[in-house]
Amino acid sequence: MDRVEAELVEGASGVHDVERSAMVFGSGDEHMLESPATLNKIPEELLALKELDVLYQEDTQALWTYMRPKGRPSFTPPMLGDFESWQKNIAKGFGPGKLPLKYLILGSRAPGVFCFGGDLTLFQDLIRNQDRKGLEMYGHRCCKILHRNMNSLNLPMLTIGLVEGAALGGGFEALLSFDHVVAERGATFGLPEIMFGLFPGMGAHAFLYRKLGAAAAQRLILSNETFTAEQMFDLGLVHQLAENGQGLHACRDYIKKSDRRHAGLVNARRAMKAAWKLELAELTEITELWADAALQVSERDLKVMCRLASAQQKLADAA
Repeated sequence: MDRVEAELVEGASGVHDVERSAMVFGSGDEHMLESPATLNKIPEELLALKELDVLYQEDTQALWTYMRPKGRPSFTPPMLGDFESWQKNIAKGFGPGKLPLKYLILGSRAPGVFCFGGDLTLFQDLIRNQDRKGLEMYGHRCCKILHRNMNSLNLPMLTIGLVEGAALGGGFEALLSFDHVVAERGATFGLPEIMFGLFPGMGAHAFLYRKLGAAAAQRLILSNETFTAEQMFDLGLVHQLAENGQGLHACRDYIKKSDRRHAGLVNARRAMKAAWKLELAELTEITELWADAALQVSERDLKVMCRLASAQQKLADAA
């Protein structure tokens, strides 16, 4: 195993893969299933997504979603398409005057992995073909999804990211747009893009600058280090820690404790986002810089990217 593969495995290690809490809700949780009357109100397209599993919990007005990738647990074009449809149909079927929705939770069914981030195989093809437009279009799609999530789809709800494994690159960036992040202690985080001559181009700079300040954000982005859930908690990027296997229960506990003060929490988050003044144009401008940088990576960097993608595939195959 070479250094690249070793670093990837290290980033995804330490997370249990037997009877993971996110795989099923378990016996005794039948109350979480939608009643037939409620089921008929949920847009059919939302329940027919190929790489996202969706379940509405009536008693807490929570929509649980789990990524179920085909192949590497990354943001491939099909996965992005599902996220676009997911957001569109949530806005269509939920909110005032529709099905009530207070909490939107996103986790992953990939054992040991939340998400590896960008589609490295696609990136290699686009770079070799000098397809700047393709890189830019991919980045713009990611930014739009991220920005809509940051704004909670303009619904009075709280978004929760549930991390039970490795959140790397774009997977880490995506979590920065959530109101509340729950991470199991074995989860790991990192931005490995500098390893192959790039930088995270879909939100990390904009969010980390606002959350940590410029110096700390730059240190994190350029470090190429793997960080623990405890380190992310100390930085304030993870809001709640859970023991391994208890992430789902920690989310439920947060929902239960937050229900009485839900309106206050929603509006406090809105106030914070207003102070951020983070517009979509800022995200897409950074993505365009990323696309320009991608076209300048060396053949050596492309080989590193290829080895990293191969290591990710091996982990996916093993899972």
